Amino acid sequence: MKGETAIASWCSIRFKASLASFALLVLIGCAQEQSTPAERDTSRAATLSSLKKVDDFPLYTMTYVGDYGFAGYLKTGVRPNLSRMESARAEGGTWGCTCFAASGKDSTRIFGRNFDWHDCIPLLLFTRPPGGYASVSMVDLEYFGYSRSNLPDAAENREQLLEAPFMPFDGMNEKGVAIGMMAVPSARAPFVPGKVTIGEIEVIRLVLDYAANVDEAVRLIDQFNVRMENPPIHYLVTDRSGQSAAVEFVDGQRYILHGTERWQVSTNFIINGSDAPDLTPCWRYNSAYSTLKKAAGALSDTSALSLLQQVSQSTTVWSTLYKAEVLRVTVVPGRKFSVPYEFRLDPGR
Repeated sequence: MKGETAIASWCSIRFKASLASFALLVLIGCAQEQSTPAERDTSRAATLSSLKKVDDFPLYTMTYVGDYGFAGYLKTGVRPNLSRMESARAEGGTWGCTCFAASGKDSTRIFGRNFDWHDCIPLLLFTRPPGGYASVSMVDLEYFGYSRSNLPDAAENREQLLEAPFMPFDGMNEKGVAIGMMAVPSARAPFVPGKVTIGEIEVIRLVLDYAANVDEAVRLIDQFNVRMENPPIHYLVTDRSGQSAAVEFVDGQRYILHGTERWQVSTNFIINGSDAPDLTPCWRYNSAYSTLKKAAGALSDTSALSLLQQVSQSTTVWSTLYKAEVLRVTVVPGRKFSVPYEFRLDPGR
């Protein structure tokens, strides 16, 4: 794959494939913010005032108004104002996340996800960046210093939320592309001199903002070096057509494991080179795969939530179902499966 990226202006990104006679054009638009300081202040105020607590777990929602500067970040990979709490992620906790794709039911594409970690505060974030796709994503507010003893309820304690678009842990965009991450014991991505290096979580924002399908997601990721952090991760990505793929980094190589059935599962071990799905070290993978195989990947919303509950743990902070056909997301905070919350992603275009 030969990629040619117009990073300097970010008016477009073009990919050329050496094995195919086509070029994929992803229009990003001229992403430099042209608003005045007063307009930016207005947008930021509108963003912070949109914060709502929808559950006492707590679960928050917020809509980011305007440009959060991600296209600028992609030019250099440097975020001098990013204040995430990496040390909090590196210590303690039990790695345990489950993602699955189910497309066996006609006109139904479901991406399910449990985020299992130590206690943290979830935010459901809506974004509509200039030159990119509208999306909805889940953010762990621990990265920004928030905890049960430091909640963003007071208006004067919300400034850090302006960085939230850079930390999506799972999400779906208006094209029906959904993606989630899961921690793995180790991962080492390839490094190509001259390519911009971006963080492992920012890869999810890249896909949500600019990918219209799984193939575009993979090509976008290939345009950058990926900095694996603590813990390192891999990804599961799906699209509206029912395609899915796990994206993994092993010994400096990138591997794409496309789904070959009407369902695909990923948890916290490297699938590449393993005996999955026949023999795996993870009971959650085995349970989810068995359930999906029995249903031939055809899940209703109710059965999909039941599957998430089946593989949830005491450490499950949130569960999400993304439905590509109708652009809806169901969120369950803290294993409260009897009271799920449903939201709609409005492309607004």
